[in-house]
Amino acid sequence: MTEDIKSIAKKIIQIPNIASKRWISTQYDSMVGAANLSTNGPSDASIVLAKGTGKALAITVDCNSRYVFADPYKGGMIAVAEAARNIVCSGGEPIGVTNCLNFGNPFDPEVYYQFVYAVKGMGEACRRFDTPVTGGNVSFYNQNPDGAVYPTPTIGMVGVLDDLEDKMTMDFKQQGDVIYLIGESRDDINCSEYLHKLKGVEYSPAPHFDIEEEFEIHQAVRQLIKKRLLQSAHDISEGGLITTLLESGFPRRLGFDVQQSATNIPKDAYWFGEAQSRVVISCTLKNAEELLAQLKALNVPYEYLGIVTENNIDMEGEYWGHIDDWKELYDTAIERLLGEAPALKGGESGEPKDFKREAEKQGLTLKGEVKGI
Repeated sequence: MTEDIKSIAKKIIQIPNIASKRWISTQYDSMVGAANLSTNGPSDASIVLAKGTGKALAITVDCNSRYVFADPYKGGMIAVAEAARNIVCSGGEPIGVTNCLNFGNPFDPEVYYQFVYAVKGMGEACRRFDTPVTGGNVSFYNQNPDGAVYPTPTIGMVGVLDDLEDKMTMDFKQQGDVIYLIGESRDDINCSEYLHKLKGVEYSPAPHFDIEEEFEIHQAVRQLIKKRLLQSAHDISEGGLITTLLESGFPRRLGFDVQQSATNIPKDAYWFGEAQSRVVISCTLKNAEELLAQLKALNVPYEYLGIVTENNIDMEGEYWGHIDDWKELYDTAIERLLGEAPALKGGESGEPKDFKREAEKQGLTLKGEVKGI
C-alpha cells in the first residue's frame, strides 16, 4: 500500500457507487402520503408507516454484481443476506423477497452457469432467513458485442416492525457515545471498491461470507435493538469500515476518534475490506457494560473501535479534519462528476479547500452554500 489511509478514504467516498445519491433523490418528493418515517433519521432500509396498524414496513433493494460475477453462488447469497442485514439494522424482521434477475444470453454456457448458481445461492439464503420469494422477473440478453453485463440478481426485500419503538437509525447520536464493531474483521480485500476502482484489479474472489455467521449477527443485532441498548446500527458494505463510520457521522455532523483494534490485519484490509457479516453500532457509555454482557452471552465477536466526537475526525491519532469537509466531498461527488458543480483545483496534499475562495481564484461562480472540498 503506497498511499496513506486518509488519501485513500478521500477517493473511496467519491466513487459514484458509494457517494451520496442526493443529486437524484432530492429531485423527488419523499413526503407523498406522509408515511415516510426515514426523515427523522436515515436507516439502512427505508421505513414506511403502515397506517392504522401501529406497525411499519422496512424496504430495501440490494445486489453487488461484482460479487456475483466473482462467485455466482456466494454472490447470490450475499445479495439476500445484505438485504436482510439492512432490514435488521433498521429494527425490522425480514419477511419476504421479490427479485429482478438481469443476465446476458442464457445460451452462452458461462451466462447459464452464472444464472443457475446465482439462483441456487439466493434460494439457500432465502431459506435460511425465512424470506419466501413472492415474485420477480428475469431479464436475459443484456449484452453488447463486448460481452454480457455482470450477473445482477437484484433483491427487493420487505420487513416488518411490529413496534415503532424498534426503529433504529444509522447515525451517531451524541458526543461521548461508544463505537463497536459486531462481527469479525478479516484480512480480505477481495472484490472491494478499493481493490477494483483504486487498484485496478478487475478479477478477484468474492469477499468472505458464511451464512451461519451472518444469521448469528442478525440475531444479535435484533436482540440489542429490542433491549434498547443501541444508539445506532449501520452495516459494513461497499467501501468498508471507514465508509460506514463516515456515513454514520454525516447526518448529525458528528465525528469520531477510532483505532484499529485487530493489529494482525493489514490497514487496507481492515479499513477498506468488504468481508460480510459486520455491523458498526454505537451506544451510550451507560449502556456499554450491559451491551458487552449481551454480546458475550450470545458468543458474538466484537471489537471496540472508539468514541463519537463533537465534529472532528481522529484516525489512529491522526487528525483528519472536520466532518463537514468529508461530507461535502461525499455529497457533491456525483454532481461534480456530471458537471452540475465545478471541479476545483485542490492543493497537492488533497486537504480540504475553502470552496468559494478557490472559486473566486479560478473565476467561477457558485450557486448556494458550499463549505469545502
